[in-house]
Amino acid sequence: MADPRTSRRSSRARLDELVNRLREQILTGEWAAGQYLPSEKWLAAEHQLSNQSVRKGLAKLAEEGLIRKIPRVGTRVVGPAEGVTATIRLGYHASVTGEADILQLIAKFHKQHPQFRVQAVPLAISSYNNLGSYLQNEILDVVMLNYNQFLTFMDAGGASSLESMDSNGELYTFLSEAFAYEGRQLALPFIFSPLILCYNRRHFQEQGLPEPDSGWSWTDLTEVASRLSKQKERIGFHCDFYSINRWPLLPLQLGAKAERYADGRIRLTGTKLMEALHRCKAMKEMFPLIADGTTTGQSERMLREGKVSMIMTTYFYLNYLRGASLPFDVAPVPHFGQPATMLLNIGLAVSRQSRVKESALQLVRFLTSSAAQQYIRLNTYSLPARKLDAEWSGEEVIYRPSRFSLFREIIPSFHYISDLGLSAAELERLHESAKWYWAGLESEEGLALKMESPEEG
Repeated sequence: MADPRTSRRSSRARLDELVNRLREQILTGEWAAGQYLPSEKWLAAEHQLSNQSVRKGLAKLAEEGLIRKIPRVGTRVVGPAEGVTATIRLGYHASVTGEADILQLIAKFHKQHPQFRVQAVPLAISSYNNLGSYLQNEILDVVMLNYNQFLTFMDAGGASSLESMDSNGELYTFLSEAFAYEGRQLALPFIFSPLILCYNRRHFQEQGLPEPDSGWSWTDLTEVASRLSKQKERIGFHCDFYSINRWPLLPLQLGAKAERYADGRIRLTGTKLMEALHRCKAMKEMFPLIADGTTTGQSERMLREGKVSMIMTTYFYLNYLRGASLPFDVAPVPHFGQPATMLLNIGLAVSRQSRVKESALQLVRFLTSSAAQQYIRLNTYSLPARKLDAEWSGEEVIYRPSRFSLFREIIPSFHYISDLGLSAAELERLHESAKWYWAGLESEEGLALKMESPEEG
């Protein structure tokens, strides 16, 4: 017989999924104002819920002002209410629907500021190649972008497209400074994360192994991963190591920095950077099942299902573990003797061309306020940029690993990808070229020749 507690949990999860899906479809315009949602009976059957549960979910959306129940007619999607003075178009990373509950935050903004309406526009990674055009043509008023995307946009001359903002002293200084350019604050940090280890505590206990700590080297991780691995059952370690948000960790830990010839070309032969790229290649020999171009969240799903004991991840991706009956915890990433990790930073910028600039700035101020940042801290595993909220401690509403706050202790080890001394374009070029080398389809000499040759065009 099924455990009734499990049934209640799964029912709650299905209801949350329904509410989140409808909210996203309404905020992104998939359900347009004036349209009617499917009947409660249909929604209940589609999501394996009772009519009463569906009614509760719809009541929540009605409270947020997104729908209106019309007796004996149906549930109507609500358009802009009377008195709405501005519609703000927010371009956001689609993954942040889970990483920061951005759509729930938008609903809270609507409730607090009924005179504004936010249209959420999900952006794919490739969309950022056209960011300048989106801003110039007034397609977006506010845009969410990570630090790498910000650097790329600055290198492309995008600074003139972004509105200057007042810095916020309540946000971590090292996060705000990353989005300053030529003396102007062009974005405010929203959420952040260092690279960390995440692991299944039960697997360590079963093998009688001490859990990872800040003194772990990569050799330690290799040896422990071997002991944790069980043939046809699980592997010891897994990660999407060859992602541009993962492999630069090794060069940063080795203190590698781009060296150049007198004419400005990158010099790779015989440098620490080349040594670091060689170490990255060796990762595949140490961990034959290490990921290469895996789907987003695959490592976390494997951990959730007990198929892997340790992963390298971020606080953002810990959100794939929300609701899991898994005793997971976190630890600093291994190193080569000097602790160091890579910092990921996501911020919010306002278009200088926006016709609703003041309203757009007010949205950014709300998303970086204590109300929004505290919500992120309580309901997700992502780290809010506001210092007091990131470091808050009190009664938790979701399972929180015991070492969740370790990020506070490792702040001195944080490094941005820009510490490698490469421009955004050079980093992308190195990333694409190194893939062939790591796959064994290019020699070390061939990789060096590619990077040291003048760039075509």
